[in-house]
Amino acid sequence: MPAEQSYELIQGPERAFLVGIGIKGSRPLMTTEDSLAELTLLAKTAGMNVVGTTSQNVNHFDPATMIGSGKVEEVREALVAADAHTVIFDDELTPRHQRELEERFGEEIKVLDRSALILDIFAQHARTHEGALQVELAQYEYRLPRLTRQWTHLSRQAGGTSGAVGLRGPGETQLEVDRREIRRRISRLKQELEKVREHRSRHRQQRNRSGIPLVALVGYTNAGKSTLLHALSGADVYIADQLFATLDPTTRRVDLPNGTQILLTDTVGFIQKLPTTLIAAFRATLEEITEADLILEVVDLNEPNASGHIETVEDTLAEIDVPPIPRILVWNKTDKFKGEAIPEVSDPQQYFDIVAISAAKNQGLDKLAAAISRAVSLALYQIKLLIPYERGDLVSQLHEQAGVHQQIAKDTGIELTVRLPANLFEQFKQYRISG
Repeated sequence: MPAEQSYELIQGPERAFLVGIGIKGSRPLMTTEDSLAELTLLAKTAGMNVVGTTSQNVNHFDPATMIGSGKVEEVREALVAADAHTVIFDDELTPRHQRELEERFGEEIKVLDRSALILDIFAQHARTHEGALQVELAQYEYRLPRLTRQWTHLSRQAGGTSGAVGLRGPGETQLEVDRREIRRRISRLKQELEKVREHRSRHRQQRNRSGIPLVALVGYTNAGKSTLLHALSGADVYIADQLFATLDPTTRRVDLPNGTQILLTDTVGFIQKLPTTLIAAFRATLEEITEADLILEVVDLNEPNASGHIETVEDTLAEIDVPPIPRILVWNKTDKFKGEAIPEVSDPQQYFDIVAISAAKNQGLDKLAAAISRAVSLALYQIKLLIPYERGDLVSQLHEQAGVHQQIAKDTGIELTVRLPANLFEQFKQYRISG
C-alpha cells in the first residue's frame, strides 16, 4: 500500500493500540496500569477505538525506540493481529524515538504519544478564537522537531474536523510547509497571543478596581468544575462527562447567601504528563488563576488515585508560578461515593477548609458557600461608613462592589456597614466612622 494513501483508506474510528512504560525504581503519580487506563479514556475521547494495550517495565528508556528492539517486534506483531492503524505511547516520544519507531513499524502504522493525543483533543474542543490560537501554537511547537514522513502525509488529509487523530488542527491547513514557514507561523501566533495576554491583563485591572473577589476553580480534568460553576451561579455552561470538555475560561458572578458577591472562574482541567507546549501556550488563560483571591481545588471523590490527581494539580500550579493563594479542597461527586469515610489528605493544613459536595445533585453547596464566604472575608475590611447624601454614586458603588450588610439614613448622610475589599479601602477611608 502506498504510504501516502494509508490514512485515507481508514473507514470508521481509528483502531489504536496503546503502549505503557514503567521505569523501575521510580515513584510515579500513577501506576503504569492506571496511566494506561487514562490513556484509553483519552483515546476514546479523541474518537478512537482501542483494540489492545501492552506495558513494559524497564530500567531506563531505550535511546533509540524507548522500549527496546524485542518489545518493538512484539508490538508490531500485536498491531498486525489487532488490525490496528495507530500505536500510541503513554510517554512523550523524542524526535529520534518517533523516527525509529516509524521506520520499524512500517509506513502503514501511525505513531503517536500521549502529548500528541492530548493536543488533538484540545484541537477538537477549542471553540473560541483564543483557544484555537493557543492549541495551534502548542501543536506547531510540538511538531516542529518531529517533521518526518508523517508531516508530508498532511497534504493528503481532508479539511475540517474529519482529519485523523494526531493530525487535526494546523495540519489540515498547512500543506507541506517547511521549518522556516512553521517558525514564522509560531512567531505570528505568539504575537497574537501576547495581544490576548495584554487584553486579559487590562481586563483583570478593571476587574480588580471593581473590588469583587475572584475565586478560581482548578482540578484534574473531569473532576466536575463546570458542573460546580453551573450549580453555584446558575449560568448556562457547557457540561459533559468526558476529558477536557471545556477549554475556554468562563467567569460568572455569584451571590453568596451572606450577601457577598464573587466572580467564579473556570479554567482548563489538568492531567498528568500535560504537554509543556500546551501549558506555555495556555499561559495567558492560566494567569487567571494567579490573580485569584481564593482557589477551589475540585477533586473527584470516587477517583482511586485521588492523591495522584491532587499532586498533579499542585505540580501544574507550581509550574505556572501560582502564589500561596488560600485554597479550599472540594471533594466532589459524593452522590456516587461508596466508601466509608472521606479520604485523608497528606497535608490538610495547606487548605483553608475541606468540603465534600455533589455539584450534580446540589448537595453540600451551602457548606461550600459558607466556607467561601469565610475565606473571602479575611481579605475584606468590615467597617462602618457615613456617606453624604450628595454622594449617592458612592452608595451605589458600594452596593455593586462591596458587601453591604446594613444601611441606615442619618441626619448627615447614609450610614452603611460594609465588607470593603482592600483595593477600595483607600477610596473610602475618609468616610469611615467608629462603632
